[in-house]
Amino acid sequence: MPISINPQMMREIIMDHYNNPLHKSTPSDKENYLSIRMDSDSCIDDITIYLKIENDIVVKTYFDGIACTISTASTDILCDLILNKSKTDALYILEQYTNMIFEKEYKINLRLLGRYNLSNLLGAIGAVKTLGLSDEEIISKICCRLRYLF
Repeated sequence: MPISINPQMMREIIMDHYNNPLHKSTPSDKENYLSIRMDSDSCIDDITIYLKIENDIVVKTYFDGIACTISTASTDILCDLILNKSKTDALYILEQYTNMIFEKEYKINLRLLGRYNLSNLLGAIGAVKTLGLSDEEIISKICCRLRYLF
């Protein structure tokens, strides 16, 4: 049975994740993480996502940068949701998040910048394994592919 959350409770959740994000930090050993930075020309959002994957499991998630309330809160919530999940499960969670927001496929929404960064980083892991490309090559291709949407 779905949980019913009233608008006030939703605002409190969003503000809590904005004011006290659990995953907002730059890891001290960031060279051991996959990372991607995305920014927007049309809003304040400028976020870098850091993922540490071990044995196909998301073992650590961080993000840092400046973003609006919705982008910060949603990125923090998504980092928490995919933590300790397999790559497959994490991608499924991100897909369901998108379905929840849009119900159907739409053009990327700037409030979802964190979701797209996380999704593309997880996708990059599979591409590195199957294509034999370096992390830098994959992340560069992802950034080029996403930039045309903004």
